[in-house]
Order: sequence, then C-alpha cells, then structure tokens
Amino acid sequence: MRICWNLFLRLQGWKVVGEFPHYIQKAVIVMAPHTSSWDFVVGLAIRSKLQLYHFKFLGKDSLFKGPFGFFFRKMGGFPVDRSNKNNMVDQVVELFNSHDQFILALSPEGTRKKVDRLKTGFYHIAQKANVPIIMTGFDFGKREVSFSEPFYPTNHMEADIQHILRFYSSIKGKNPEQGLHHLIETT
Repeated sequence: MRICWNLFLRLQGWKVVGEFPHYIQKAVIVMAPHTSSWDFVVGLAIRSKLQLYHFKFLGKDSLFKGPFGFFFRKMGGFPVDRSNKNNMVDQVVELFNSHDQFILALSPEGTRKKVDRLKTGFYHIAQKANVPIIMTGFDFGKREVSFSEPFYPTNHMEADIQHILRFYSSIKGKNPEQGLHHLIETT
C-alpha cells in the first residue's frame, strides 16, 4: 500500500514540509482545517509515506458498521458514539494510559462544516494525559502537509487555542470558506 499512497501523493502534487517528530511516543495530533472528506484520504497517504502506522483516530460509530467497519478499524480507528455524552475525554485518556505508544489524530472542529469555535476535547485529552499537541496542516492550495513543534497545554486554554489557530492562519483547506481563519484573534 505504501507504494500506492506515495504514487497518489506524487500524482496529486502533495509534499511534506518540515519533519514529524518521530521520537514522540504519545501525542494528540490536531489535523486542520477539516473541510472535506479528502482530508482523511490525504491523511492516510501521509501516514503511510512517513510510516506513522501507530497513528489512531476517532470516527463516528456509523463508519465502523457495515462492510467498511473492518477497513476503518484496520486503519487505526476507534468508534465514537457522538450522541452519548459518556465522558469521552476520560475514555481517551485511559487509551493513552494503557498504551506505551499512542498517537491520536483528530480534527478540532469535529465536523467538515464551518464552526463558530473549536471543540476543546482534544485539548483536555492532551492536558489530562500529559501528552503534547502537534498541529498538522493540510494546505490544499499549496498541496503541502506541515507539522508544528510539539507543545504541552498550559493552564491558559484561550491563549493555547489562539496559538493553535495562528499555526493554521495561512493554511487553506479543500473548501477554504469553511476553514478557521475567522476564529483567529487579530489583537
């Protein structure tokens, strides 16, 4: 599959800018802006190209039902029942605590639609599990995937969220009008 994914990236003109910190064993990877289903495809291709097979992701439980459930589990997915408020943060923190190596990639928007604010579950997961956050940007305009330096959440969530949003300030999603630019404070 790695050959196929590399061919896909080459034919589509995608390149990786910077390095993923391979020395990190546990982290929350924030992938944004999430504006299209193509984000998942590009993410799988980059995961294969960089041999990041230990990356895990959360997905709505309906993806794991039917004939494609096996595929999503094989790709590292964990089903989530979004209709049930069953303290998902603590459940995911327990996944971090029960694995020696666990990197969770997720979208802070929680949807492909334009949002008024980021969901903060990823932030609380990183804070409670005492793992760093690494921002990953899929810039469809430049066809580039970029990574930030790892950082640990502080006790100043609003400042940390603005730090995260600034990373994405120049990154254009597949559907840029649904991106994060409107959330960045300009003061």
